Amino acid sequence: MQWSKKFATSALLMASASMIAPLAMADTIRIATEGAYAPFNFIDSSGQPGGFDVEIANALCEKMEADCEILTQDWDGIIPGLRARRYDAIIASMSITEERERVVAFTNPYYSNVLAFIGPKDGEMPTDEASLQGKTLGAQRATIAGQYLEDELGDSVNVRLYDTQDNAYLDLAAGRLDGMVSDKFPAYDWLRTEAGSAFEFKGDDVDINDKIGIALRQDDTELKERFNQALDAIVEDGTYAEINAKYFPFSIY
Repeated sequence: MQWSKKFATSALLMASASMIAPLAMADTIRIATEGAYAPFNFIDSSGQPGGFDVEIANALCEKMEADCEILTQDWDGIIPGLRARRYDAIIASMSITEERERVVAFTNPYYSNVLAFIGPKDGEMPTDEASLQGKTLGAQRATIAGQYLEDELGDSVNVRLYDTQDNAYLDLAAGRLDGMVSDKFPAYDWLRTEAGSAFEFKGDDVDINDKIGIALRQDDTELKERFNQALDAIVEDGTYAEINAKYFPFSIY
């Protein structure tokens, strides 16, 4: 897995810092997240959005000196809500894909993702197509994991897709699935819970060159540039690394 990136030079950062200041834009930037994809986004004990995505969003807003409002939106409706102008950006661990780029714009990636198979610790679960024949595997609907499951294994396995990652975990824990395909980092977090402790990663990671970006409306070029500059800044000043370390003992950038 390749996590290294080229950082901006100090001179470039200083030159761009002044450009991050608020421009002639709306008073508040409204940012949508899902709220059901721990540890990246979830609803905390006080009923507020939390997680890696939310902390990154807040750090970017602070760097831009912008007032931001974080709200939650079900995954299936999150792009339609952006296009309907109910909010201005999506920071919800969204993969940058050609299909999505036809309807939204993306910033530079703010982390990289791989897929992984998950199965019970007490049993063998193959990860090759021939051996998976007849197995029932789950994933979240309208995600890269779900697309991979349908496109690569759909002819061999019974595919079950779920509205949220949490509901897929529930069926896996209840024995209604033989295994799952998932983004690795949220699954890493779930495997450390009591419910996930009976499961483990199976086989090798599936590296699909998956880059995660902030989605915006295609005509919001000014806001896109502000987010990109702010992202460079929080990487350079160590803010990104501090947030990363709260959730993972390895870099996901």
